[in-house]
Amino acid sequence: MEPLFGFLAILGVADVDAPALEIPRTTVYSDTGTLVDLGVLERDESQKTHTYTAVPVLLTANLDGAEYTITPTLIEAVGRSSRDQDLGLVLEKHGLGKLAAALTYAIPYVDGGMSERVAARELGVQPAFGIAILQALRDVVLDMRAVDPYFEHVQNARAHPPAENHSE
Repeated sequence: MEPLFGFLAILGVADVDAPALEIPRTTVYSDTGTLVDLGVLERDESQKTHTYTAVPVLLTANLDGAEYTITPTLIEAVGRSSRDQDLGLVLEKHGLGKLAAALTYAIPYVDGGMSERVAARELGVQPAFGIAILQALRDVVLDMRAVDPYFEHVQNARAHPPAENHSE
């Protein structure tokens, strides 16, 4: 469901037949229905081809003992984990909390305020793995910064490091 939500968050309004999704059609229709039911997608039925718009979310959650703000940016990062081996591996091996923590380091890394080696060390993972995660999240940050209305609510590790660092 996350790739569909992120796709719509980036595009704004789209139909679900868009070939860029690279998701089986039955999965798209099933996920679309679920996301509409959850209230995170709005369906416009005024035309023959229905269009959908992502409804931005802003939540706070405790993930692995640290508090994170969940916005469309984190949802997009989770969605990309099915297509990005490094993001998939961080979720599989370390969980959502570590991905959320990595996102907080990706922002100052993208902005030039923190080197990838420092960010990887602070994240508490092997340097090569941390650098790979940061590079994957770089694209998420760059894509979502302009379209996530709550992007400024994503914690920035430069200003406020996650409490769960070095838990590995």
